[in-house]
Amino acid sequence: MFDRYGPPPTADEILDALDPEQRRVAKSVDGAVCVLAGAGTGKTRAITHRIAYGVLTGVMQPTQTLAVTFTARAAGEMRGRLRRLGVSGVQARTFHAAALRQLQFFWPRTYGADPPRLTESKIPLVAEAVQDCRLRADRAELRDLTGEVEWAKATQTAPDDYPGQVAATRRKPPRDAAEVARVYAAYEKIKAGRGLMDFEDVLLLTVGLLDERIEVREQVQAQYRHFTVDEYQDVNPLQQRLLDLWAQQARSLCVVGDASQTIYSFTGATPSFLLGFKHRHRGAEVVELVRDYRSTVQVVRLANRLLTHATGEAAKHRLELVSQRGEGPAPHFVEFADEPGEAEGVARRVKKLLDAGVRAAEIAVLFRSNAQSEGYEQA
Repeated sequence: MFDRYGPPPTADEILDALDPEQRRVAKSVDGAVCVLAGAGTGKTRAITHRIAYGVLTGVMQPTQTLAVTFTARAAGEMRGRLRRLGVSGVQARTFHAAALRQLQFFWPRTYGADPPRLTESKIPLVAEAVQDCRLRADRAELRDLTGEVEWAKATQTAPDDYPGQVAATRRKPPRDAAEVARVYAAYEKIKAGRGLMDFEDVLLLTVGLLDERIEVREQVQAQYRHFTVDEYQDVNPLQQRLLDLWAQQARSLCVVGDASQTIYSFTGATPSFLLGFKHRHRGAEVVELVRDYRSTVQVVRLANRLLTHATGEAAKHRLELVSQRGEGPAPHFVEFADEPGEAEGVARRVKKLLDAGVRAAEIAVLFRSNAQSEGYEQA
């Protein structure tokens, strides 16, 4: 780790701070590179050091470099890391933030008007659409319908095409596909009538603008010559289409991800873009990061065993991680009859640890969603 108050590191010092595989990533500053990185293997370290090394060696210009993340927090963390490495001026943004900025700049210059206003929440509009269709839906059903609209737009599926796409992909919609299509169409009509756009529209409109206006596309492609995409296993077809337009003339493209960690499949994300990267980019370098610096030998061993039971295309490309931390306590697996019983069991375990002198600040309880927290808190 470099001192944020000391002199910035040299290019050689950037490389010296990395393990051999991370160093390969950092030195791959030209062309296409795909980084397959398991959990805890230092992928963010590798890609930020790659950008810093590219800038310090003169291959990359910071203002021509765009790093794409999946959360604003991750983008902020990346900018902070780059500053500590002596690099400023790199754009680190989410897909939506980068697209919105381009839309706000180019839309008025192209069409002579402001772009549609961004709506903060889809659910109220979906609720109106349900009423317009003379249907009923409770709050949980409204959330499910909203998610289905998001999936359709992320996969670039129009309302009329939705039932066919659902059948073709064997998707299980929250209610009859024809009803979902009606709600989806009504939602789009309401939104258009009020001059609104949602987050998926930000990407759709930017794709449309870049696709239709060659002068806009050329300006964007001239602006950004180097791209880095984090969590690439969670890219959906719409985001991939936007990336293709952005990086068509790029000097370098680095993607990083792990097919076993795909968590946004419900929004249309697919690891196929990650797994097919080297086929779409002939000559691309592929680097595997498997040294796990986060977890003990026992945890990594269990994770490797669990992944041997995975199925599908991603299972063929799973990474065998190697712990760098040494021994630790063995994970303990306990089953319960139901969720309340599980919460009570966790509470008993926490009390036992506290009675044994373990500080509360050293105990963490993880659960799948925030909605489950109440049961654990009450137990």
